[in-house]
Amino acid sequence: MANIRKIVGIGGTAYKITVTHGLDSSGKQVRHYKTFTPPNGMSDKRAEKEAQRIAVQFENEILQGYQLDSRQTFAEYADYVLDLKKRNGLKQATYERYTHLLERTNLAIGHIKLADLRPQHLNVFYKNLGEAGVRTAGSKATPKGDIRAVMKSRRLSMERIAAQYQIAASTVSAACRGRTIELGKAELIANALGKKTKDLFTIQKNVEPLSQKTVLEYHRLIRTILTQAEKEMLVPYNAAQKATPPRVPAHGVNYFQPEQIVVILDALQQEPIKWRTITHLLIVTGCRRGEIMGLKWEKVDLENRKLRIDAALLYSPEVGLYETSTKTNDIRNLTIPAETVVLRRQYRVYQAELQLANGDRWESNGYVFTRDDGQPMNPQSIGGWLNDFSKRHDLPHINPHAFRHTVASMLIANGTDVITVSKQLGHASVATTESFYSHIIEENLNKASECIADVMLRRDKAK
Repeated sequence: MANIRKIVGIGGTAYKITVTHGLDSSGKQVRHYKTFTPPNGMSDKRAEKEAQRIAVQFENEILQGYQLDSRQTFAEYADYVLDLKKRNGLKQATYERYTHLLERTNLAIGHIKLADLRPQHLNVFYKNLGEAGVRTAGSKATPKGDIRAVMKSRRLSMERIAAQYQIAASTVSAACRGRTIELGKAELIANALGKKTKDLFTIQKNVEPLSQKTVLEYHRLIRTILTQAEKEMLVPYNAAQKATPPRVPAHGVNYFQPEQIVVILDALQQEPIKWRTITHLLIVTGCRRGEIMGLKWEKVDLENRKLRIDAALLYSPEVGLYETSTKTNDIRNLTIPAETVVLRRQYRVYQAELQLANGDRWESNGYVFTRDDGQPMNPQSIGGWLNDFSKRHDLPHINPHAFRHTVASMLIANGTDVITVSKQLGHASVATTESFYSHIIEENLNKASECIADVMLRRDKAK
């Protein structure tokens, strides 16, 4: 039975509840504690009744297996959950994203005891995230002068700064050409040059509120952490499940029409063979950019026009370039068109010539796409190159994922079943494919309905 002790002090009255249940490894009784502090204005009689009610509820929770930890904070438990998930195979990119989200989350609710966290705490947090001035990312910086000249005066090369500070070489190059870059990258470059950021760059702060999609990311992380706490019976319920996160409006996916792809392919004929081949593969396979960069020659069967997609090459500021499994750990054997085989053969000849020209400088690693010295390429460089490519040829903005959506849209529009489309893209489930491309599937259903009507109900018109 629960024991209740009334404590009267300078700060007011409180009730300490103790429940003894079970034995520890040394044979001693285990005691669980909970404190109830009556709100201002509550009478003594009502406070005692409320303390008794809470004591009974607390004892029942303990007897049912819940062992509420009144000392562990959300931040402490979140660290434990992230470590647990990382040991169980959480992707590096996901781990780093969770770590980033936790920085702001812990500032808001990290101090709250795990057992005391309520939906109201989360709703207030979500509201604050949607206010102006919260965003820290997205701020930009534009060089005031010639960054390259400052590098020369310091006897530093773009390659050295990129390697030492783990900045993409394309970003350093962009700054040297006077292009606007992310503020965080500008700060690293300024630090490398021993200068203040404001002396080298004009800064444009981003005061836009976080998007509803980003706020929903915070909610999902908190829900994941509290789901583990619920599994371990540390909390009686998941507060995130009872909170009210923002609704994210559905957005149509960004994809190209067939005539736009024709224009892009024509423009590619004027580009270097390596980038022409990379973009061509994105267009015809719908692969993720990391999967293209993670492709090795041993996984390419040009005779049978097959590609084996079972890995991805990714970049993170924490570990640099690293190879991992595909996003959903799937393995796909894709068939490529004959035109793609011809282009791949041309590119292979080019790479062999490049290897001979480099001699001992060439670093063999088996990757299909490499830098000029044979080292692996940063997959993020694809986005930068496509952005410059679209500007050179006066094309709409191109991002790698748009080609992925284009492949799916074309397959569905031409009657390919959703299961096949899902396998082509490497989605975790068919439900993911149906969710992303529901509008195109709906259009196909409408066409199917008209087809049925033409065959069965409009025979007179056909005659």
